[in-house]
Amino acid sequence: MKLQRMNRRALTLGALAVSGALALTACGSDDTGGTNGGGSSAPAGNNSAIKCDDAKGQLQASGSSAQKNAIDAWMKAYTAACKDVQINYNPTGSGAGVTAFTQGQTAFAGSDSPLKPEEATAAKKVCAGNNAIDLPMVGGPIAIGYNVDGVDNLVLDAATLAKIFDGKIKTWDDKAIAALNPDAKLPSTKIQAFHRSDESGTTDNFTKYLKAVAPSDWTYSGGKAWQAKGGQSAQGSAGLAQQVKQTSGAISYFELSYAADGIKTVDLKTDAATPVKASVENATKAIATAKVAGTGNDLALELNYKPTAEGAYPLTLVTYEILCEKGNKADTLAATKSFLTYIASEDGQKQLTAAQYAPIPDEIITKVRTAVSNLS
Repeated sequence: MKLQRMNRRALTLGALAVSGALALTACGSDDTGGTNGGGSSAPAGNNSAIKCDDAKGQLQASGSSAQKNAIDAWMKAYTAACKDVQINYNPTGSGAGVTAFTQGQTAFAGSDSPLKPEEATAAKKVCAGNNAIDLPMVGGPIAIGYNVDGVDNLVLDAATLAKIFDGKIKTWDDKAIAALNPDAKLPSTKIQAFHRSDESGTTDNFTKYLKAVAPSDWTYSGGKAWQAKGGQSAQGSAGLAQQVKQTSGAISYFELSYAADGIKTVDLKTDAATPVKASVENATKAIATAKVAGTGNDLALELNYKPTAEGAYPLTLVTYEILCEKGNKADTLAATKSFLTYIASEDGQKQLTAAQYAPIPDEIITKVRTAVSNLS
């Protein structure tokens, strides 16, 4: 996952100011087509601070389905102000998004994991010999959604989750689950564990959490591709959420914004006294302990999957926009800079809380703004 860590700087991220959130409903087009944000004739309204500059034409991007609901909100506001720009974001998954970028098919990629060394090397070919950089734009919790009749509250820990997703715990009345939920009436229903079929940064972060917290129970090396045997699969976050919603006994992992429309989520047992709910507020307590792992304008973060603060939700991710620091294509540079300037702005970051995402802390987003302004 990590780029060079020379001169690693430990940086305590400030607490994120978040308010009550209204979830956007995930749509079924998450994995089958692009999102078209162009051509809007809507007035700019209170988005007059958006600077279109010389931005025009089509902007192609793809990758993380985790950020799709955030991208939708950003594009709606941006294209209302910048009518000469058409943005197409295809939520193909982090792995496919990075591949498309390194093959020169898109202006930027969305990924829930920063570039690996081999990906950074491949990116140099489309960046005219220059480096690609990871710019964190949105954070939030990875929720564990489940569908078990009669169980409205469920507590699990990392070791039990590892055994569930590795096929070692097979029914919902297993003694390990019962021990964590003594007051629940657990049925003997078969567990239907769903994982991503596509390469995914969400999978990468989920399995990093399992490996960090329960290494004896999750022995796989991790990465964007699912490695454990068994289970069932679906494409994209929306695909997993749909399977949980419609399948009795199902359990899966996806960003909190996809746990809309009645999907119940697991409370995680940590070293703290009380199990922690998946919420933006609780995730920010964990994200605030991340470290900057990149150098220069590369702002890749190392997340802390074992936070000690009471109420810190440990299973989180940060989504990056990945693009060339220098050597961007001339026909998309203006639109890229204009759009990313907006989403990194105070107004752009304010869009996130309404979609159950966490804004990036001031200390980091300020550096992101500088990096975007220097794109060439």
